[in-house]
Amino acid sequence: EAQLVESGGGLVQAGGSLRLSCAASGFTFDDVAIGWFRQAPGYEREGVSCISTSDGSTDYADSVKGRFTISSDNAKNTAYLQMNSLKPEDTAVYYCAAAQYCSGSPYGHWGQGTQVTVSS
Repeated sequence: EAQLVESGGGLVQAGGSLRLSCAASGFTFDDVAIGWFRQAPGYEREGVSCISTSDGSTDYADSVKGRFTISSDNAKNTAYLQMNSLKPEDTAVYYCAAAQYCSGSPYGHWGQGTQVTVSS
């Protein structure tokens, strides 16, 4: 059974950093897309970043470009989201999900989410 487990969330002051992890199991990790999404209360879920684990290609939402970095360690079946220069508007529950491609294919497997809170 495919499973994704996020960790690394927490409370941080504006300008600080956090690194989220997404540990995957139950599927072939080195040939998928792993996406990070977030959802704040009262807002729709939005895509933050995505990585293709086969070739390392990445994509970012404009709101996080230059501040967030996505990566993957295929040997550990884990993807990461390094978040720097955090802003209060980054506060949300962050989810990772797996798909065949970063775009154009459905995200069929989701983690339970990890809370990120950025104080001003």
